[in-house]
Amino acid sequence: MNYFKTLFPILIICSCNFWSQTTGNSTVGVTLPIVTLMDIEPAGTINFNFPAPTEAGRPLVSPASNTSKWVNYTSAIATAGLSKRITASINQIIPGIDIKIQAATASGSGGGVLGTPSSQITLNSTAQTVISGIRGAYTGNGANNGHRLTISVSTNTYANLSAITNTPVIITYTITE
Repeated sequence: MNYFKTLFPILIICSCNFWSQTTGNSTVGVTLPIVTLMDIEPAGTINFNFPAPTEAGRPLVSPASNTSKWVNYTSAIATAGLSKRITASINQIIPGIDIKIQAATASGSGGGVLGTPSSQITLNSTAQTVISGIRGAYTGNGANNGHRLTISVSTNTYANLSAITNTPVIITYTITE
């Protein structure tokens, strides 16, 4: 019994030490900037050549559509900010010719709230929405990431056609709110 009287106070003191607890805290500052970046991959020119008909009375045949270009972007919006969109326009219209563009649904290694492509549009000098609804997102970089672009040319009014050679038409893409 004497042994128990000696051991009991030691157990109480030891258990208090084992159950004691301390706390602390620290502050971490986080800054996330608003980001709006976009590019077209790969760089380079697209050439469209209308082949001449081989039989009298036949129309011009439109060249094959080009699907080599991709839109890549990175976006971080302001708190409660508006979603972003990508527009396209051209610097000049070629009489008798339509230049059309269509963005595909995003694919590749991106993440976040990627944009939604619009239906095919005929480009002119007024900026038109190609992709809308971009929020906090990134598409991945380079070809096979982002939105594949299909660009095509076709005749619209034969009466307005004139022979031209290597006439550069610049497509301007803009990402904005």
